Amino acid sequence: MISGSDMVWPCAMDIEVTSEALGQMRAAAAAAHPREACGMLMGEGGCISEARPAANVHPTPQTHFEIDPQALIDAHRAARHAGAPQVIGYFHSHPVGTAAPSATDRASASGDGRVWAILAGDDVTFWRDGEAGFSALSFAVIDG
Repeated sequence: MISGSDMVWPCAMDIEVTSEALGQMRAAAAAAHPREACGMLMGEGGCISEARPAANVHPTPQTHFEIDPQALIDAHRAARHAGAPQVIGYFHSHPVGTAAPSATDRASASGDGRVWAILAGDDVTFWRDGEAGFSALSFAVIDG
């Protein structure tokens, strides 16, 4: 079991992600290119069932991201309802570079134990934002 501040991950693989959620992230990255795409990872436990794109409101979206605060509020508010998917973490793309946390990502991290998915080209990687920094997560793609 992997645990963050308020997140608990039961797993053999660190996380599972549905093929639909993976497709949603890839579609958002393609639509935003050459800007960074961003959004929330929704699901339950250690399974990401949905990637919910949001507007990138950062003043320089070609090299940075900031998830629209209203989208974050709405996602967390919706997660309060019984049976609703929870905000497991966040995703963003690197239009230029690798699918690994950048220096900016590391500086922006909060250490809250949430998952970050980073896309670059065809590559997608998953990371846990822990107190000691980012750690790579293994993942399995499952059918929704």
